[in-house]
Amino acid sequence: MTAKAILIKRLHPIIESMLAGVIGLMIGAVIMLGYGYNPVVAYVSLFQGSFGSFYSWAESLANATPLILTALTFAVAMRGGLFNIGAEGQLYIGALAAVAVSLIHLPSPIHIVMALLAAMLAGMVWSLPVALLKLTRGVHEVISTIMFNWIAYFLALYVIAHVLTDPIRGEKTISIVETSRLARILPGTTLNYGLIIAIIAAVVVLFVLWRTTVGFELRVSGHNPVAGRYAGISQRRQILTVLLMGGATAGLAGAVQVMGRPPTYAVLSGLPQLINLGFDGIGVAMIGRNHPIGIIVAAIFFGGLMVGGRIMQFSPGVPLELVRVIEGVIILTLAVPELRNLLGSFWR
Repeated sequence: MTAKAILIKRLHPIIESMLAGVIGLMIGAVIMLGYGYNPVVAYVSLFQGSFGSFYSWAESLANATPLILTALTFAVAMRGGLFNIGAEGQLYIGALAAVAVSLIHLPSPIHIVMALLAAMLAGMVWSLPVALLKLTRGVHEVISTIMFNWIAYFLALYVIAHVLTDPIRGEKTISIVETSRLARILPGTTLNYGLIIAIIAAVVVLFVLWRTTVGFELRVSGHNPVAGRYAGISQRRQILTVLLMGGATAGLAGAVQVMGRPPTYAVLSGLPQLINLGFDGIGVAMIGRNHPIGIIVAAIFFGGLMVGGRIMQFSPGVPLELVRVIEGVIILTLAVPELRNLLGSFWR
């Protein structure tokens, strides 16, 4: 394969994702026109609110932080041939585990590390039954993760109301103590060192998948299970590995969200600061083409849409739900084979 062919092969998925983003924005503009809004004014407001200042950049990065981690959960599974949508429930459990560690009195650096490790372990434990059901009974991971997401949601509501309840404000858990909070990178914003943790996690996943024997076997098995079996790769080990790795990154997402996002540093009833982060991570992973570097870029884009969407709602008056429409169109463009073929024909 020539150098030009290699370059085209590597650039193709990037261009494909960018074209999908353009299509999403174009369809969003058509919808705005249909409702009488000016799409130019709306998009200027959207992108200025997302990336127009240091503050907006910081908030976009803060919103991107948990999405990087939940997207890694989905991407690792996809590389291994599984469709893991369990990050939503695993991050709930990880957040509660991080809060529970606050009951232990420890010095600051150790306390932070213990809380993060507890969250990762909790996410792995929550993903373990999914792996066991897959290995022993052949239960598809989509079915089991959906069930465990709901179990985690209602379990979290119970723990908030009856186990880790704040004695003064009953609608939330106890607040995480100072010694286990993640410091802010930029004062006056919610951007904290959870971003560094998320980037480190992405680098670790990148190294494991592309620079280790375990990662090579995982990708081979995921791309072609039959070839993997003939090569002597254990399918059972691959299933267990990807689901436990995904549980760890999802649990970590819950931890950084509750340990680093002011003002409460607690899990609120209804889980407003956690809900849908696992599902949004699926979209981020798809746009990032299940590659850790692509995921970081896509997460920043999604995080910016979240921040800019709120500004767009207040300034031109465009509903925030339209941002979700744009996200959905982008994901559909990448997911539907016919649309992907259309994008490919543009590139060729």
